[in-house]
Amino acid sequence: MSTAFVFPGQGAQTIGMGRDLAQAYPAAKAVFDEVDEALGENLSALIWEGDIETLTLTENAQPALMATSIAAMRALEVEGVDVTRASFVAGHSLGEYSALCAAGVFTLADTARLLRIRGRAMQSAVPVGQGAMAAILGLAADEVTKLAEEAAGDDVCQLANENDPTQNVISGSAAAVARAIDLAKAAGAKRALPLPVSAPFHCALMQPAADEMAKALAGVTLNAPTVPLVANVLAHSVDTAAPIADLLVQQVTGRVRWRSSIEWMVAQGVTEFWEIGAGKALSGMIRRIHKPAVLRNVGAAADVTAAAEG
Repeated sequence: MSTAFVFPGQGAQTIGMGRDLAQAYPAAKAVFDEVDEALGENLSALIWEGDIETLTLTENAQPALMATSIAAMRALEVEGVDVTRASFVAGHSLGEYSALCAAGVFTLADTARLLRIRGRAMQSAVPVGQGAMAAILGLAADEVTKLAEEAAGDDVCQLANENDPTQNVISGSAAAVARAIDLAKAAGAKRALPLPVSAPFHCALMQPAADEMAKALAGVTLNAPTVPLVANVLAHSVDTAAPIADLLVQQVTGRVRWRSSIEWMVAQGVTEFWEIGAGKALSGMIRRIHKPAVLRNVGAAADVTAAAEG
């Protein structure tokens, strides 16, 4: 049985996530301490005791979710399960950074700093209110791509996330996304609804953020991954450090090819997926992509124990 470790993206954040890991495993607590030190602030206090609105701010949610995922990985390591248990690692959008940290490409401190830069750059790339995202349920990715292109006109509207066979997400200028919602409903979508996000992620409007990330990544050391990464924009694996910085820059404006990534891993013989970190959103997507998949969620201390024993 071949296993992949997958890491969640933005939207999975909750107040209190990772706290029981930190209480049960000093190695997990050390992750939060190191992230606090790298950012020069007490992010862990916000994660465990703050308000959800502040935690959900992109610049906070991104390093916070990564810290929770890596804390779970460190707890697994204490129980004798390290990243080499997996044949591949992958992450959804910001989760790709968690995957890269777990696979040793970035240090934990560098990952935290990169995600703080990424979050701020993505938030500031487009003035609030000028961009939007929407979930389109019940239409295939190629149908959503076509209607997004039709809706764009002189604006920007494109397929941002292909999450699973039933769910795709579009991103772009607010007016174009509104037009795409109407087109999707007319085309028979089960649902087409705006998402409560603060910026239009994974579309061409994010180019200023991509430029910022290119600069930030140029100043960071990248190591070869100990486990191959299935990259969002490729939907297949890379096992050297050379292409990773460019792939992360492309990811800011490019499509998160999650469905294709899972299908590719299944074709390579992966039968079991461990979702490492907060929430269960990826497990739901994977179930809809490949129903026979064996799924395991590792986001709390009890999950770590169960994973190590199982």
